[in-house]
Amino acid sequence: MQKRLGNQNWAAKALCTLFLATIAQLENSAAQAEFNHPGIAHSQASIDFVKAKIASGEEPWASAWKSVQASRYVDLDWRPQPRARVERGPYNNPDIGSSEFSADANASYQHALQWALTGNEAHARKAAEILNAWSSTLESVSNHDARLLVGMEGYEYCNAAELLKHTWDGWPQTEQATFEKMLRDVFYPIIKDFYPSANGNWDAAMLQTMLAMGVYLDDQSMFDRGVDYYLNGKGNGAVRNYFKPSGQCQESGRDQAHTQMGLGFLACTCEIAWNQGVDLYGAYDNRLLKGFEYTAKYNLGFDVPYEPYRSFEGRYHYKSISDDSRGRLQPIYEKVLNHYENRKGLEAEFTRQAATKLREGSDGRGSRGRRSGRSGSSALGTLMFSGQVHTMEVRK
Repeated sequence: MQKRLGNQNWAAKALCTLFLATIAQLENSAAQAEFNHPGIAHSQASIDFVKAKIASGEEPWASAWKSVQASRYVDLDWRPQPRARVERGPYNNPDIGSSEFSADANASYQHALQWALTGNEAHARKAAEILNAWSSTLESVSNHDARLLVGMEGYEYCNAAELLKHTWDGWPQTEQATFEKMLRDVFYPIIKDFYPSANGNWDAAMLQTMLAMGVYLDDQSMFDRGVDYYLNGKGNGAVRNYFKPSGQCQESGRDQAHTQMGLGFLACTCEIAWNQGVDLYGAYDNRLLKGFEYTAKYNLGFDVPYEPYRSFEGRYHYKSISDDSRGRLQPIYEKVLNHYENRKGLEAEFTRQAATKLREGSDGRGSRGRRSGRSGSSALGTLMFSGQVHTMEVRK
């Protein structure tokens, strides 16, 4: 009898051990999901599409390409300026390495994109040089705007790394591991809990970088955390809080520059998700499109309705729409226009007008003001997102 009980206990323990091991294996596979690569801002299909348009000399890609190549950020003489400790205070004051962090983020992304589109390895090496300089040096990002800074620029660092890792064999694994460590040990702890009570562009910035990091790191739980916050988050940057059903934005009563920042970051978030088979663009009856249409319409000179808006926890109460920076269109409209009109066949009248106006005024200088939408000149948006009709990427 005792022997039988002993055998039964042993069997029960073995089953329990097997069950726990299975759960651990499932959790590990969930944390290390198989993502589409490259798959942050650009898929391989979208890159191939742009390469074909450049080769054929078709417009508007030909003119946009010429403008992008004129940017100072694609100069092969670019020298990164990494810092061990970066600080960004309110409105970038103090600026201790913050501007260098931002400029190098843009340069790394643009050089990686030049590599992907031209096959010129000098650009790949330059992108890797910038990424390696920062990942082997940076120890902390701090002060008031740390979350905003990492949210704005982490997206571009991840895009650069994603393109190098999956389209070039010249970036050593040891250097990739150092970059990954920077993402996990420096970037992620800063943004993982968002900033719910701040104006919504803060959450929006962190969302784009969280999804970008999730893809680059093949980290499903990180990716899902961002997706869930976009859809259900309590803060001002979650899609139902940033936009009323009318399209009015949480920051419409603040100024039009910050409003467009938030819009641009959320659009980047949606594009990443789309490239991974998740449709955030369509959430809550295409709420993002409504936000873009409302903001574009107002900034094109038309009247829009407005309701006084009290933000999450009542921190901000904007009683009337703001005309501060009205009419100063930011380069954020191309990818949204492409998605809703080209992919989905929906009307995006004012978004289209804004994109067209930006194309006509693009000078290729690649302005990098704090409120530029973090994508350089409007030419880059035209180049990479105009006419992209590819269907949603499906996870392999």
